[in-house]
Amino acid sequence: MTDQEQIVKNYIEAYNNFDIEGMLNDLHPDILFENVSGGKTDLTLRGIFDFEQQARKAIAFFSQRKQAITSINKNNNTVTVDINYTGILAQDLPNGMKKGDTITLKGRSIFDFKDRKITHIRDES
Repeated sequence: MTDQEQIVKNYIEAYNNFDIEGMLNDLHPDILFENVSGGKTDLTLRGIFDFEQQARKAIAFFSQRKQAITSINKNNNTVTVDINYTGILAQDLPNGMKKGDTITLKGRSIFDFKDRKITHIRDES
């Protein structure tokens, strides 16, 4: 396993454990984060401050969440992971989903690196 692959695994483990500080550990200060759902970008963040604020908001939505890596591939300075995602809602959502409902998704996360820091995360589902 490469250092970059281990950094990605550490990030996902921190995510699963609601550990915001752990998630931020290996992020570049100018991190670019994109969430793509159904082929459309629905969230773009730039900078570690905005990323942290969004991460703190997101944890309130779930009582449990888990990204399980099903495959991991490294190509130059990019690590791509396929994931199975499961989350249990901690509150009702405007789309009609209720507290206690389970969300399951298959997705892919792409992590770009520079100088041993994650510079870009693109989550696709």
